[in-house]
Amino acid sequence: MSAQCCAGQLACCCGSAGCSLCCDCCPRIRQSLSTRFMYALYFILVVVLCCIMMSTTVAHKMKEHIPFFEDMCKGIKAGDTCEKLVGYSAVYRVCFGMACFFFIFCLLTLKINNSKSCRAHIHNGFWFFKLLLLGAMCSGAFFIPDQDTFLNAWRYVGAVGGFLFIGIQLLLLVEFAHKWNKNWTAGTASNKLWYASLALVTLLMYSIATGGLVLMAVFYTQKDGCMENKILLGVNGGLCLLISLVAISPWVQNRQPHSGLLQSGVISCYVTYLTFSALSSKPAEVVLDEHGKNVTICVPDFGQDLYRDENLVTILGTSLLIGCILYSCLTSTTRSSSDALQGRYAAPELEIARCCFCFSPGGEDTEEQQPGKEGPRVIYDEKKGTVYIYSYFHFVFFLASLYVMMTVTNWFKSAFHLLP
Repeated sequence: MSAQCCAGQLACCCGSAGCSLCCDCCPRIRQSLSTRFMYALYFILVVVLCCIMMSTTVAHKMKEHIPFFEDMCKGIKAGDTCEKLVGYSAVYRVCFGMACFFFIFCLLTLKINNSKSCRAHIHNGFWFFKLLLLGAMCSGAFFIPDQDTFLNAWRYVGAVGGFLFIGIQLLLLVEFAHKWNKNWTAGTASNKLWYASLALVTLLMYSIATGGLVLMAVFYTQKDGCMENKILLGVNGGLCLLISLVAISPWVQNRQPHSGLLQSGVISCYVTYLTFSALSSKPAEVVLDEHGKNVTICVPDFGQDLYRDENLVTILGTSLLIGCILYSCLTSTTRSSSDALQGRYAAPELEIARCCFCFSPGGEDTEEQQPGKEGPRVIYDEKKGTVYIYSYFHFVFFLASLYVMMTVTNWFKSAFHLLP
């Protein structure tokens, strides 16, 4: 079994075979799911690298513990202390390479309708060579000349792509909340405890959203001044209230019976996070006090750790990003869930309430669960056609690369440090 497993993994890395979970205790995995997980793994590796590059602690530790650190930095022409390999400009370059990687695959996989074509084999296999390509593109971005012009133009491209990905994140969250509400509502027919679970989760979502807005009003506003912050909090809080009322309005309930407060609660939490991200990225206001000294207002006072709110935004943003990426990998890997993404939902009486509603029932797609000839632990579920749109999948990761670049560098606030 071990020799067969090693042969399968070798075919996965250097050939077109699908990747499996090489362990006897692990279940078989669908090819469409394993492909998405591999791309997500590459993406997460680069995200972790970007976070390391933005960490000043890591840079100092490397300088202290690596012998001949400065000589090594000069040898690779990265500056006296390898400053070209850390900081905002390094993150911009690495994300540029990752974005180009996914954009190339987006063009390569246009109009693929089945998994038997040559381009589909490239999409689903050859993972070792893809890793080499991704590393080469991220490394090659450091040799781009005219750094100031490149960084100045690329940050605007990143901002546009980041805003587009925010819209995609919103759609993913809406689909996630709708699926959640529909699944748990179906369970109320046999067990009324699902009503209590729905109510508890909905209350939790609104408590987080309300608490977040209140805390931002306390820390990011003052009695005099901070008018922009007050307007932003007021508008976003009003929009959260509006979508909550719309979600339970009769004309929405008639057209979409599964709509409810759970969906609006999830979106309200997301709007609260975006508001926090905007307020923390906003340049601080400096005014003169009664003694003629410059005083910073409209920002929380965290003592010596002036960037704690920015670090929290980065952590929240990166976690939300990875969560959306993993959710997109887990869902839409069967025909029924693919129909759900297109708005074709199963009848409520056919829905089985589950705590882990993201995963499909074990008996789904049984006609495709026969082992393929390339590997017994891989279910080749795309013999009749692709389960998801390959090019759209890569385009989402392209936008996600731009979004993580802007999130890790704290959007335009940190980008200003790149300018001469």
